[in-house]
Amino acid sequence: MSRAQVAATDVQDADTVLVDNINKVSDIMVDAKPVASANTEEPVVTRRELWSYYLYCNAATNGVGPLIYYLILFQGFATSAGWDPSQGPGSTCANSGQCVLPWGSGTKSVSSIVLVANGISFAIMTVLFTSIGPIADYGTVGRWLLLVVTIIFWGSQFASMALTKPSRWEAVMVLYIVSYVSYGAILVFAAAVFPRLVRNTPHARRVREKLDNQEITGEQSELEESLEKNRISNISVWHSFVGTIPMLCLDLAILLPLANNVLVDSYTIVLTNVYSVLLGVWWFIFQQPRPGPPLPKGEHYLTIGWKQIWIVLKQWRKLPYTFVYLFAFFLLSDGMNTTGTLVTICQNDQVQFSFLQSTYLTLAQAVAATAGILGFWWIQKYWKISTKKMFAVTNVFTVLIPLWGMIGLWTTNFGFRQTWEFWAYNVVFGLFQGPYYSYAQTMMAELAPPGFDNMFFGLFGLSNRASSLIGPNVIQAIINETQNNWKGFPFLFALCAAACLVIWLGVDVVKGRRDAVAWAEQNRSDAATSTYVEGVLSDSSLDSGEKQ
Repeated sequence: MSRAQVAATDVQDADTVLVDNINKVSDIMVDAKPVASANTEEPVVTRRELWSYYLYCNAATNGVGPLIYYLILFQGFATSAGWDPSQGPGSTCANSGQCVLPWGSGTKSVSSIVLVANGISFAIMTVLFTSIGPIADYGTVGRWLLLVVTIIFWGSQFASMALTKPSRWEAVMVLYIVSYVSYGAILVFAAAVFPRLVRNTPHARRVREKLDNQEITGEQSELEESLEKNRISNISVWHSFVGTIPMLCLDLAILLPLANNVLVDSYTIVLTNVYSVLLGVWWFIFQQPRPGPPLPKGEHYLTIGWKQIWIVLKQWRKLPYTFVYLFAFFLLSDGMNTTGTLVTICQNDQVQFSFLQSTYLTLAQAVAATAGILGFWWIQKYWKISTKKMFAVTNVFTVLIPLWGMIGLWTTNFGFRQTWEFWAYNVVFGLFQGPYYSYAQTMMAELAPPGFDNMFFGLFGLSNRASSLIGPNVIQAIINETQNNWKGFPFLFALCAAACLVIWLGVDVVKGRRDAVAWAEQNRSDAATSTYVEGVLSDSSLDSGEKQ
């Protein structure tokens, strides 16, 4: 056979492979299932296991230690160690409205330093989630990762006993970053457990068995599984907020009688942490094993995370709504997280870094959030409203918070200038932002390919906690230049508003869920595992067909 004939045969074979692959893709997309097939090899979720997960959420994910107390301690120590820039070193920041600390070869405002610490935390989380997030889908890595970051988190809280005077503000900054990063990791890896739990509840198993037996339609099973996801998500997030109430009440038992003790703030952080340990440890005792597949041959734990993310990012054309949501949520989280930090900075100044006053305000938020989550869930269940519509309602108030802060640019009567506004903010934040976290998580669970939970929730965590690389850096630069905290609100309003519009107009949850199920079914070597193989839906498969 001549070289020309061989070449012609090779081209014909390549065309045949390519056509076969395209036909397979078409068949898969036409027959896309609304929900994943049941994996009967994974154990059914027991009541004890589910409640241990709720208790973990109750104690470890409420954020009182890192987000409330540690931030107050950090900002308070830094302010006490700083000076008024108009009077120079040796002066105090009391009643000046301005406060700076040495930074590099010059100085930086305390508010800017707090935002820089947040930016550093988010940068560390970015590396963390992209490097080790995807490997949590293999074997029992995810289970051990959650245990390790939880231990680091608990240890950073106990270490607060070493923080005894303002001159140690730099040590407070380091421990604040460790606490914040480990807390962010807890949120991501605990959330990645959630989809696997939901798929194995007795109710979810029954629904998929009925679907397999053709006792119900695909649309009915889709609705039932979506409601089950919302139920578990709402209860777990509800526990995250309701756990704040007894925790803060215990803290009052120290804050009130020991108000004049110089170490009362550290004692409060330690007591908060004891509550977290006592309730959170049960998850690691009662969690049933649901391991993923072994690490593929030839791969390494240090590199497979980046490879997996690169492979997944190349799939954006096949999972368009999943990636539109991740991008929009990246911007939304950046805006919302930075807004929360900026409002807290203003609040801490207003209450003069009082743990007691902040505890009262946080209690108001926790009670409101508890009521808000239950109310939203009741409304959704009664009228069977979609996850996206419920999420959209919470988004409205995400935009209104920085809009209200903008008022403070033109008047000192409103716009987070008065104490009553912080009471109102905490109540409104609780009522609407409590459900926000629940529905954001459920949206991701709807759009993530089943079996690739840690991989996609790692990207979700990147969008959520590690996204805030833009906001803190922009805002700290604005505040450092102007010495005015309120100058940052217009940028945050624009960022939140743009992100909400993308989610409302650009994400079709129903189509996105079916795309995700089809992608997952095709891109794992066995329906009972979550091993990623570059199958007919992957770019490399089509490329290899063209090169044969």
